Amino acid sequence: MTDQSTALQRHYDDDGGQLERVRQALLAAGLKPGEASVADLAPLDHFHTRGSKATVELAELAEIPEGVSVIDVGSGLGGPARYLAEQYGCRVTGVDFSPVFCDLATMLSEYCGMEGHTTFQQGDALELPCANDSFDLAWTFQVQMNIEDKALFYREIFRVLRPGGRLAFQDIFQGDGKSLYFPVPWASDQSMSFLISPEQCRELLKETGFVEVAWRNQRPIIKSEALPAPAPGAPLPVLGVHVVIGEEFITVKRPNSGRAFREGRIEFFQGIFDKPV
Repeated sequence: MTDQSTALQRHYDDDGGQLERVRQALLAAGLKPGEASVADLAPLDHFHTRGSKATVELAELAEIPEGVSVIDVGSGLGGPARYLAEQYGCRVTGVDFSPVFCDLATMLSEYCGMEGHTTFQQGDALELPCANDSFDLAWTFQVQMNIEDKALFYREIFRVLRPGGRLAFQDIFQGDGKSLYFPVPWASDQSMSFLISPEQCRELLKETGFVEVAWRNQRPIIKSEALPAPAPGAPLPVLGVHVVIGEEFITVKRPNSGRAFREGRIEFFQGIFDKPV
């Protein structure tokens, strides 16, 4: 494991206690193994801006056919993978750098009966453990901010997609170039954060061989849905990403990211790109 990977493990609170914390939170929410629904888990397992709402909207933008094979690069807790499997009949392979996240994602699929439609494995996004031309759809949600070698990241996705396959993503990009306020949800400090501008990303994808289908700025909808910061000392929700990566996610990291967004330091975009036939 590289020093950078070790630092990311620490950032995402890889302390060995996540599985038990999640089990206890599910119990407190009245959810039992095999009896929960995909929707029941949504407050917990969509680890990205706007949560399950953004997942639904990106899937609609991608116009996903029924039953396609999907690779979810940076699959996290597996919420989007389960949504795609349930709504579109997809067979989803999730790859994440964190073995703990993969274990959690597997457990959560078992809670809602989706273990036959989703699999999760530890792997490197820069060396995906998959053969060439294996998938119809590549899906990634707010992952590339932690990856310095973005050219290799997108080449790997291009490699594992079949000709005619599609890439769908939502990501965070550099805004006005001013520094961020750390920590943020994806980085404890500048050494973990590798932001590029939206236009740099579009150009990089085209250089990789992708053809742009859709490009959507998320700023208007994020601004319209902005929620007030929780009052100091207010109880946290029973289910939420904080169960996995700590209360600082809600009290510090997310507010820092929100401030950076309001000030134009970061931007959010969704993109759909195709691999030519």
